[in-house]
Amino acid sequence: MERIDQIVKKHQQTISPTIPILQEIQAIYGYVAPEFLVRVAELIDVPLSTLYGVVTFYTQFRLEPLGKNHIQVCHGTACHLRGADQVFHAIEYESQTSAGEFSVEKVACLGCCSLAPVANVNGKIHGNLTADQARKLVKKLKS
Repeated sequence: MERIDQIVKKHQQTISPTIPILQEIQAIYGYVAPEFLVRVAELIDVPLSTLYGVVTFYTQFRLEPLGKNHIQVCHGTACHLRGADQVFHAIEYESQTSAGEFSVEKVACLGCCSLAPVANVNGKIHGNLTADQARKLVKKLKS
């Protein structure tokens, strides 16, 4: 918690320190753990419910660490129309393994509409995916 205290002290003179504090915690730890929220709430005298509201409102914040393999499935208009739901469900089903191995999330747009449906797997874009290809991709990551 000493590191959390240092982050808060650094940003405390800012007019609205909440988001910069949470951003720095996220940058250092990769997520904002509930116990960090409790400590920040105490230090800046903001209700815990307010901090929780901020963390759950903005998609940049996470309450849990990412898995070893991070998969984002685009659900923008083009991807949605070309089967993103089936791709997402195939990935979600296939990735149900030991905790911490996979994190799977829907995202609004990955900016690769001509390749729809698209998934970003550990920073690499995979386009024109079918549910079957998505399952194979996850199986390959498991091996």
